Amino acid sequence: MRSMTKSALRVARDALAAGEAALPPYGSRCSRRDYTQPQLFALLTLRQFLRADYRGVVALAAEWRELREALGLGRVPHHSTLAHAAPRLLAGAEKGARSSASRPR
Repeated sequence: MRSMTKSALRVARDALAAGEAALPPYGSRCSRRDYTQPQLFALLTLRQFLRADYRGVVALAAEWRELREALGLGRVPHHSTLAHAAPRLLAGAEKGARSSASRPR
């Protein structure tokens, strides 16, 4: 049985761990490598947990040092980075399927 939490920081840490276990670090070998896919996945999970929009979760991460440290973020991504990553990382998440980003090419 899973324990429920109301801690946004714990949700972000758990999402990062799940992302690291299921996703490759980068979506492409030509990636700029600013942020890993697990980091973006954790921010997107936190966005859904807090029922915030992309700008809201970015503003929260910019103001919350402990969250940035927990996710290993040196810089906070632009809201459009999260918006572009969402369809790729959350594809099929509603159905419980693995995303296309986790499949080897």
